[in-house]
Amino acid sequence: MHIPDGIVSAQVCAAGYALTGLATWYSLRQINRKPDPTAEIPKASLLTAAFFVASSIYIPVPPTSVHLILNGLLGVVLGYFAFPAILIGLFFQALVIGHGGLTTLGVNAAMMGIPALLAYHIFQGRNSIGKVLPEPARTGIFAFLGGALGLGIAALIFLALVILNIPADVDANAERTAILTLSIAHIPLMMVEGMFTAMLVLFLQRVKPELLEG
Repeated sequence: MHIPDGIVSAQVCAAGYALTGLATWYSLRQINRKPDPTAEIPKASLLTAAFFVASSIYIPVPPTSVHLILNGLLGVVLGYFAFPAILIGLFFQALVIGHGGLTTLGVNAAMMGIPALLAYHIFQGRNSIGKVLPEPARTGIFAFLGGALGLGIAALIFLALVILNIPADVDANAERTAILTLSIAHIPLMMVEGMFTAMLVLFLQRVKPELLEG
């Protein structure tokens, strides 16, 4: 679910870089408000590496296949560290394995990073609207929602960006069908990533709860 070079216009690429710059500044500003902003760097580094590797793990969903994203997981576990972690991971994915591109780095970072921040706030909802639920169900449900919706929102942004930028020299109907098929294939992946996020968060809550944001 990476947008490669040449798919979107220069204006969209520029807007993507502007939005990514703003989101990076905001995330770093929130991180610097922590008592010790460097304390979570090892955790962020580990999950950045996991995000990088995840794009190489493909899951067949006939008639296509999809690869893991894990942006929702990063949002749930890392909080505001998620956006710079995703930006760095995407940069190395573009350089090393050819996923995405450098001109579309800003677009891809905004497409995956902003839903990751939303996933963080969804997970934090367990401390307010989720208080009526008992533990550990409360943490598991909100972790699942964060992991699944982080990917789902990113997939919707991908769908909109690619459909609105179909080149004039291709069969628009065939291209729309292919893009919709790929986007629908991410629905099972949402369930997989949601369950994986919930399992990981519940494990961390049991063995090292201080690793969870909030």
